Amino acid sequence: MGWNFNDNTPIYLQIISGLQREIASGAYPPGSRLPSVRELALEAGVNPNTMQRALAELERQGLVNSQRTAGRFVTEDTAALSALRRSMSDTIIANFFRNMHGLGLAQNEILSLVEDWIRENNKEEQ
Repeated sequence: MGWNFNDNTPIYLQIISGLQREIASGAYPPGSRLPSVRELALEAGVNPNTMQRALAELERQGLVNSQRTAGRFVTEDTAALSALRRSMSDTIIANFFRNMHGLGLAQNEILSLVEDWIRENNKEEQ
């Protein structure tokens, strides 16, 4: 994962968000072992305590679990993973509509543009 942190949000929250994205996308599949705190911290260029804080929050959320001496693993709870994907999707969609409304577009215009975009891009995939 390429880590690019910004100054607007605490780093540990950005780490949580990035790992949630990786889990939701299947980059870390259900049941898979996560790299160690030290490995993740080194990769992200952060203090291991910061990474530990982020992983502890993911554990609190039920997205990862610790197995003594074996490490941390992505949950196999399909309901939790579906809820994560849904929550992330809702946020993306809400931001999309907020941006489109900011352009002065009405909801029916936005939906029409989305339908056009899908039709045009499906032609490219065929």
